[in-house]
Amino acid sequence: MEEVLALHERPYNAKEPVVGLDEKPVSCHADVRTPRSARPGHVVKRDNEYRRCGTANIFGVVEPKAGRPFTCATPNRAAAAFARIDGFGPREGRRLWRRLTVHSTPLHGSWLNHAEIKRSLVSRQCLGTRRIDAFDILRRETRAWTTRATRQRLTIDWRFTRKDARRTFAYHKPLSIRSKT
Repeated sequence: MEEVLALHERPYNAKEPVVGLDEKPVSCHADVRTPRSARPGHVVKRDNEYRRCGTANIFGVVEPKAGRPFTCATPNRAAAAFARIDGFGPREGRRLWRRLTVHSTPLHGSWLNHAEIKRSLVSRQCLGTRRIDAFDILRRETRAWTTRATRQRLTIDWRFTRKDARRTFAYHKPLSIRSKT
């Protein structure tokens, strides 16, 4: 947690961006019965029964201090699908990978992951409670959401610091561990 919070406390640096990544499996569903039309003053009634139309995955990538989200629907969460969301090509991809430092959020620490926060917005703002029955529709909807979110350039104003964590969770600054060699 300390490591991730230290990343959040860094000021924005375009040469060393902090980027979050998360993924979410999505079930595609279709209505079995046509929803009943709403009467004035009433909401549309939808039957609880649905037909399952397969699964997909949504990858969410965000540079939180720059306000740059990227959301991509893929048919699955295989390594090849993950690699395709980063379209730099093999040469540029290798160069960037060598510069990359991976920091994982701790177990039960998903609240620390900026990409998970953005992905939650995708779930609420893009998918909502609608039933999406086809992967092509899911892909189109997530692309449209990403376009809108990119134009807005909304940043994440993270205020919970390492000092706050120590006070909230009642622990002291961790000591550095040295090897006995």
